[in-house]
Amino acid sequence: MGLCHGKPIEKSENPIVLGENEPAFNSQTGKSSSKFPFYSPSPLPSLFKNSPANSSVSSTPLRIFKRPFPPPSPAKHIRALLARRHGSVKPNEASIPEGSEIELGLDKNFGFSKQFLTHYEMEEEVGRGHFGYTCSAKAKKGSLKGQDVAVKVIPKSKMTTAIAIEDARREVKMLRALTGHRNLVQFYDAYEDDSNVYIVMELCTGGELLDRILSRGGKYSEDDAKEVMVQILSVVSYCHLQGVVHRDLKPENFLFTSKDEHSPLKAIDFGLSDYVKPDERLNDIVGSAYYVAPEVLHRSYGPEADMWSIGVIAYILLCGSRPFWARSESGIFRAVLKAEPSFDEAPWPSLSSEAVDFVKRLLNKDYRKRLTASQALSHPWLANYHDVKIPLDMIIYKLVKAYICSSSLRKAALGALAKSLTVTQLAYLREQFTLLGPNRSGYISLQNFKTAVAKNFTEAMKDSRVLDYAHMMSTLQYRKLDFEEFCAAAISVHQLEGMESWEQHARSAYELFEKDGNRPIMIEELASELGLSPSVPVHVVLQDWIRQVDGKLSFLGFVRLLHGVSSRSFQKA
Repeated sequence: MGLCHGKPIEKSENPIVLGENEPAFNSQTGKSSSKFPFYSPSPLPSLFKNSPANSSVSSTPLRIFKRPFPPPSPAKHIRALLARRHGSVKPNEASIPEGSEIELGLDKNFGFSKQFLTHYEMEEEVGRGHFGYTCSAKAKKGSLKGQDVAVKVIPKSKMTTAIAIEDARREVKMLRALTGHRNLVQFYDAYEDDSNVYIVMELCTGGELLDRILSRGGKYSEDDAKEVMVQILSVVSYCHLQGVVHRDLKPENFLFTSKDEHSPLKAIDFGLSDYVKPDERLNDIVGSAYYVAPEVLHRSYGPEADMWSIGVIAYILLCGSRPFWARSESGIFRAVLKAEPSFDEAPWPSLSSEAVDFVKRLLNKDYRKRLTASQALSHPWLANYHDVKIPLDMIIYKLVKAYICSSSLRKAALGALAKSLTVTQLAYLREQFTLLGPNRSGYISLQNFKTAVAKNFTEAMKDSRVLDYAHMMSTLQYRKLDFEEFCAAAISVHQLEGMESWEQHARSAYELFEKDGNRPIMIEELASELGLSPSVPVHVVLQDWIRQVDGKLSFLGFVRLLHGVSSRSFQKA
């Protein structure tokens, strides 16, 4: 089993509710403070001297620290947020109000059936989490009569905030809407009484993925890891298409349906899940310490946070250790924010280059460069796996929308970049183009985007408003796209930039642009192309974009143009 600078995995994960004895920290003085025990992690680390994002940690921490007390981290603040979210703040515990304090007179009536005990006979407890516990049960009547089921019990006594009540209500709503995917636990019904909410689901008897990993000595072979990753990515891509982000993906939240070696894997526990539209960001901090993404700690994230968690799972599967480990939650968060996972120690040198690249592209700290679930399924490491089906990817919608709103100069630059793509990269785009349903002439219109989403419709899309987003695209005025232009529109510059071959792509694209699209251009014309406002000093900020020799776009200007700079970008700069 590879050590990889990490601690071998052990069964101890719960959603982030952190240690009680961590010293408080004053972010202004750098000293402990008993008066204000919590502080906020900064989303702009360069402006805050004591931000955990500016920690000196540069590599994954070793098992033994040289100093007994780690520097400050967002751990206390995250504990405070989670405590307030679920109403577990102690009466004498100091806190900074966040608008979600314990409320009196809360309505805990969910409108579910109150006949649970007449329909089911409860049996032994099979699992326990931070927000409730799960028992096996047997149906006494109805369509499930005689069948064994799992019942998640959420005590109403723990629902002491409106947020906690809404979390339980949303979990039931999501399970009801999303049920049907083969790698998602089957939802049957929801009940309630004066004391509890009961969520009745499929009973999975094969145990947790974590237990299966431990039983194998801590790691999987590449082929066996592929079988697991394809199932995880399949259900996560399905959720993301519906506008649902899980927010607590970890090996404990995947169950095998039976003890069989190749039993299907099922995702469970949507208690922390939420809806998110393609152009929106979430800001509340939830998740489990070892699997939480950097942008979650900075309180601005989307579905990409799930992909980070999947990257952590993939790392564990392949080497048997966590990529980010420390003796405390504080240390874990510092590592997630600043450390880089090790790929130098055994077994990584003996694994395929495709496997290493797959994990690295999921564990990229820049969420814009991270693979989506659909792209991960298209990765060369999984591309030839026999059970892979590439689903529709919502990032295509965001990219095409941005392309349509771009200047003609940027469209030409993206067209040149698209011509530098490899056969493998084009295969993913070909899959997405086919899913959009081109006509016999090989063209798609923006109406195709709405139709393609509608084919995957579930009730979850109403709450996430994904369908509204697709409908907005169909109302944009634009001509039809053939596959060549679709590639230019759907290419992600940030993701290409995160690849080792980025420089080669950029240079090759620039050479094509020089031949076909580059021409003399005045700074004023370039400013107009970029839509810069009169307040931007264009001759200062754009002078290095244009070559003085012939007035054509420079390589630097070409690369910046690919990234879609705008007036707002210059104003921020």
